[in-house]
Amino acid sequence: MNTSLSPANAGLSAQEAQFGRLVAARLSAGSENISHDVGERLRVARMQAVARRRQPADVRAAVVASNGVATLGGVWWTRLGAIVPLVALVAGLITVSVMQEENRTSELAEVDSALLTDDLPPAAYTDPGFAQFLKNDALSKR
Repeated sequence: MNTSLSPANAGLSAQEAQFGRLVAARLSAGSENISHDVGERLRVARMQAVARRRQPADVRAAVVASNGVATLGGVWWTRLGAIVPLVALVAGLITVSVMQEENRTSELAEVDSALLTDDLPPAAYTDPGFAQFLKNDALSKR
């Protein structure tokens, strides 16, 4: 990790530190006027906040049960979240492939039936526009 600060970041960091000191001084200035019970609760809350701040972010993200199995945000949810979209994608691709194959088969069947039921000269079968003619003819009959 790079710990050097650029001049812009160093100035910002110094401003943040100064702001933090000013806020702490302002909060400390009013602490003499509060009761002992309130002061103790504030001290305990401050210690808890500092302890939480020092914990790494990963430790707070996963909630681990007493038996050592991670819950909500653990490994199983992550794996399930990765597998479900993958399964949906594969199912979608298979569906598209099957539909395209059915469409192609029906188009070929239409061409074959038009060839077998029509009285055409043999030269018509070699014409490049013949397949297009059959498609247009089939569309106009629908």
